[in-house]
Amino acid sequence: MKPPPFEYVAPRTLEEALDVLAERGFDAKILAGGQSLVPLLNFRLASPAVLVDVNRIPGLDGVRETEDGGLAIGALVRQRRLERDLAVARRSPLAAETAPFIAHPQIRNRGTVGGSLAHADPAAELPAVALAAGATMLVRKRDGERRVGAKDFYLSLMTTDLAPEEMLVEVELPPMPPRTGWAFREFARRHGDYALAGVAVLVSLDEGGACREARLVFLSAGDVPMEASEAGALLAGQEITESSIAAAAAHAAEKEIEPTGDIHASEDYKRHLAAVLARRALRAAAERARAGDGAGA
Repeated sequence: MKPPPFEYVAPRTLEEALDVLAERGFDAKILAGGQSLVPLLNFRLASPAVLVDVNRIPGLDGVRETEDGGLAIGALVRQRRLERDLAVARRSPLAAETAPFIAHPQIRNRGTVGGSLAHADPAAELPAVALAAGATMLVRKRDGERRVGAKDFYLSLMTTDLAPEEMLVEVELPPMPPRTGWAFREFARRHGDYALAGVAVLVSLDEGGACREARLVFLSAGDVPMEASEAGALLAGQEITESSIAAAAAHAAEKEIEPTGDIHASEDYKRHLAAVLARRALRAAAERARAGDGAGA
């Protein structure tokens, strides 16, 4: 398979890239790592008139710790870096734990954080992590910038709040609260395949050991990353026990996600997987919170 014809531009500055996006609008498509876009081009599922290769733009591939204890990750940071960077391990251990589940090392070496977030594949790991962590997307266009919370960024299947003339330039992860544990779990038929189900979890405990807040976000469970806020609310104010974990996981799987059956698994099987993975992730996150291993401890 070969892609349809397109014009290729490789701006050297962010301003040049934003000018092209402002002028070409829907006709333009940003090329970063290309791990999602190039297959779409080859299968002719996407046919932009112009590709804007942003790989030569400086300043978009940095990882920095913020003064408030959070983390800022540039859009061109390669996914492989998430599993190796000590700043990510300190400030966002959920992202560090999740990274090895993304496809294969060869893919992660080229795939970018911003590309995955903007592509908005509901089976991708990073959008679920961004939503669970309460991330904020820094979006730029020619005449300004804005910040969009992850909850408002994902609108529908592979559709985000990005306008045609806008570009995601950075994702900001807030600091983890004290006594917070994390966990990521997913199940795929083979390592590196798209997951049949997966979940990112954060659990914060109060001084008495009860759950202060729990966040569960599922992937491959609907058209967007699916946050099970009701399941989290069931745990808030409660002691984290096997029975409370089981109740929250069952509620999330039965009431709050919207998986669809396909040739790989039925809807019922995906709901079953989601419940099993949620129980495992909640258990692991609570244990880390109790042990004081969280980044905010």
